[in-house]
Amino acid sequence: MQSVTLDHQSITPSKIICIGRNYVDHIAELGNEIPDELIVFFKPNSAISKQLTAFHHEPLHYEAELCFLYQQGRFSAVAIGLDLTKRGLQDKLKAKGLPWERAKAFDGAAVFSEFVAIDMIDERLSLELMIDDKVIQTGGVALMMVKPEEILLQLQEFVTLEEGDIVMTGTPKGVGVISAGSKFLGRVIAQNKTLVSATWLAQ
Repeated sequence: MQSVTLDHQSITPSKIICIGRNYVDHIAELGNEIPDELIVFFKPNSAISKQLTAFHHEPLHYEAELCFLYQQGRFSAVAIGLDLTKRGLQDKLKAKGLPWERAKAFDGAAVFSEFVAIDMIDERLSLELMIDDKVIQTGGVALMMVKPEEILLQLQEFVTLEEGDIVMTGTPKGVGVISAGSKFLGRVIAQNKTLVSATWLAQ
């Protein structure tokens, strides 16, 4: 089983729950429609990786997201994560009305920084992703159509969240192809201070 780190301790999530189309500008950049209800898909524990990969049967795309760790009935910690996507395969599956898992749930499709404990979530919590020293993605709670607290309430209506499960809350605009050799620097920001950051070199 794969694990993530919180305060230097290993946590083993049973699953990763992902929210799609939660930022208006990202919906527009992919030419999708604004959903009437929360879009939810899952990644298995085996998708967790510390390595950022540029290719898995086809070129991979990155999507930076605010990610929350579920403990004791609440979101207790935050990280920046990369939701890796086989965009070509996803487009083919969507065109046929088929599920996305083959494009989203493969091994290595979820890359996370360390998690850091938080007491509360407000609209000042945001992310920044730099690639090769250029800011590529920014966004956060203020721009989400469905906020983290509401996401949690809606998820609990139909699925049991186990201790240590991760919820990825969607990506802002700026997604794109991962180039091998590129340096990714992601960070979570609150009140103009970096809560946690991570660097990955795409392989």
